[in-house]
Amino acid sequence: MNLKDSQLEVDNWIKNHGVRYFNELTNMAQLTEEVGEVARIIARRYGEQSEKESDKNKDLGEELADVVFVVLCLANQTGIDLQEAFDKKLDLKSSRDKDRHKNNEKLK
Repeated sequence: MNLKDSQLEVDNWIKNHGVRYFNELTNMAQLTEEVGEVARIIARRYGEQSEKESDKNKDLGEELADVVFVVLCLANQTGIDLQEAFDKKLDLKSSRDKDRHKNNEKLK
């Protein structure tokens, strides 16, 4: 599924199950909360913090999907074609940064 289809699917879900979009500020707060949940799992599972017993069953994929869902909501409600924006960004990174990482001594 591409981003355009995903945006449409989220919009249909909101219209059929979610009543309406939360306002942009509420969705921004939700996005921050969801990113925090991803950070907590990664810090404890892959970082140096110890993982609490209550966190061991947290699903990183589910939390990442929550982040994507809210990003798609924000794109929809602000009129952003995320597929177009992503494609432009990838083109820019491909031309601007094509040799940057290959030449980075820190990555060798």
